[in-house]
Amino acid sequence: MTEKHKNEKETIFLECERWWIFACMMFVGGYYGAYTYNCRGGVFCNAQTANFVLFGSSVGHGDWSKALYYMIPMAAYLGGTIISQYLPTKVKKVTHVRWDTAFVGFEILVVLILGFIPESAPVQISQVIVNFICSMQYNTFRRAENIPTATTFCTSHVRETGVNLVKWAKHREEKKFLKLSLFHAGMIGVFVAGVIASTLLCNFFGVKGILFAEIVLVYVFADLLHADLTTEKDLLFKVPKGH
Repeated sequence: MTEKHKNEKETIFLECERWWIFACMMFVGGYYGAYTYNCRGGVFCNAQTANFVLFGSSVGHGDWSKALYYMIPMAAYLGGTIISQYLPTKVKKVTHVRWDTAFVGFEILVVLILGFIPESAPVQISQVIVNFICSMQYNTFRRAENIPTATTFCTSHVRETGVNLVKWAKHREEKKFLKLSLFHAGMIGVFVAGVIASTLLCNFFGVKGILFAEIVLVYVFADLLHADLTTEKDLLFKVPKGH
């Protein structure tokens, strides 16, 4: 195989690695953040840094009951990571679809459940569910066309936008750095768009506003399922980059 053909083969990406799939999941990630903040207790459940800070602060103050309370969402996040790491091979053998596809289907079901949890229910129920699902999403979708991409928070995208912008400023002939900077900036923009949409819809529809995330999720699920059953049927056991 020539070097040219080898490079061409290496640039073939699975449907679950396409940048637009990640953009959709990034939108959903922003949607979840605004949902828990606006409708379920004024907190963000997409990541766990704040909970670790509050846990440590509670321990420092000797407030052990509050420290134990913060361990609940932290444990849910850890559980989501473990399950999403363990299940992919099992799911492919049993269902003949990729884990990424099965996970989005599961996510659709979870969002449906979230939409029908009464507003009067303890906010911790919804918070823990979102912690769990965001952990699984973060661990499942890792690289968009071989670019490390988080779909539930923006910190890494802010860093990569700045890092690649500086690299491009130093090496103007290297257009790849500008493209990478714009890619990460675009992901931040998509995340913010999800936040805005969620805020507007949740303000109008209340806790049921989360159900509008289903539009994006169903579209992604249909596309991934189609790929699994047709165009990528023979690539079922090819592992997405980053896993």
